[in-house]
Amino acid sequence: MNSTHWGTPGALVLALACGLPVQAQPAASVGGSIKQGFEAAWARQPEYRGAGLRRDAATASEAAAQRWTPEPPALELTAKGDRLTSNTGAREYEAKVAVPIWLPGEKSRSLAAAHADSGAVEARLFAAQWRLAAEVREAYWTYGKASLDRSLAQQRLSGSQQLAADVARRVGAGDLARSDSHQAEAAVAAAEGAVAESDAALAQAAQRWTALTGVAPLAVEQLASEARPADPPADASHPVLQDLVARADVARRQAELAAAQTRANPELMLGVTRERSDANERYAQVLSVAVRIPLGRLSRSDARIAAAGAEQTEAEAQLLVEQARIGAEARAASERVKALALAVEAAERRSRLAGESRGFFEKSFRLGETDLPTRLRIEQEAADAQRQAARSRIDLAAAVSQWRQALGLLPQ
Repeated sequence: MNSTHWGTPGALVLALACGLPVQAQPAASVGGSIKQGFEAAWARQPEYRGAGLRRDAATASEAAAQRWTPEPPALELTAKGDRLTSNTGAREYEAKVAVPIWLPGEKSRSLAAAHADSGAVEARLFAAQWRLAAEVREAYWTYGKASLDRSLAQQRLSGSQQLAADVARRVGAGDLARSDSHQAEAAVAAAEGAVAESDAALAQAAQRWTALTGVAPLAVEQLASEARPADPPADASHPVLQDLVARADVARRQAELAAAQTRANPELMLGVTRERSDANERYAQVLSVAVRIPLGRLSRSDARIAAAGAEQTEAEAQLLVEQARIGAEARAASERVKALALAVEAAERRSRLAGESRGFFEKSFRLGETDLPTRLRIEQEAADAQRQAARSRIDLAAAVSQWRQALGLLPQ
């Protein structure tokens, strides 16, 4: 999917405030988009670092289930003689190989359980990525909003300082009263306080982004809005639902395997015996074949079946709950995007009207037809309208990210 890339925060603020069309920019360095920040954050996660070993373990389980025997064969060597007693030369040497045998249905169910475990590993990693994506998206837009507020606050301070300088000049010329200079300076002080607050918020947001992604905030050179999902995916593709389905499948396969492993594995024993009764006899060689069949039922199999059944029941019940929750969140996120799109239009219209009114009153103030309190009030209204229009566009972009998150889509 395509994403819209904005320039540096200052350029973004100017475009948002003035209602200019946003031009596409080249991709930023690492950390410049949600996808890049997500990839940097995922590379730092424990799940990512252990993913290879988990896949190796699943592969090893599948290979073990495909072997000819459930366990490796065992070799038994025995030597007997009367050397320490009568020492007549009686000797007996025996070699046996015990080969475990699969129980009925055990091999196929072991292989099915191994396949289920392999799928569960991928589903678990997918769900972990989705949960991390939520943190990255929130941190990204929090930093974007803080950067925007800082730029707007600085613009407001610059405007207040220019107005205060103009008022001071006119006070010196006798056109305005000294009280007007105090009001203008008070507006500058208020703007300076807003800049200080925005600096603190920006530093906190930058620290959170860096702690999550390992990318310095200065590397965030662009804000990239995610594309709206054209065709929302099916609920079954949601990472949380895939994880729960995989968990239920693993539990079901484990229960089936435990039902087949109700007793110890029988063993086929092949042996060769060489013996003689005294030193004057030649060795006689005997071949033997035996089967060892364990009797009785393993008590731990019942516990395994019950535990697996409980896990399956819990996963299936949780699946129903999550399906309803995810559907509701996706619908709510979609409606929020629609509402914020209308809010953007209203905020832009208000900002345009406030900007035009500011131009009118600025001209009348220079001509002496408008007093300073009115001029300050109009300036504040225009600044608030400008900030609301810019924030509404950021809020809309963040809402699109939340919508994609609710649908289970990773950053693209």
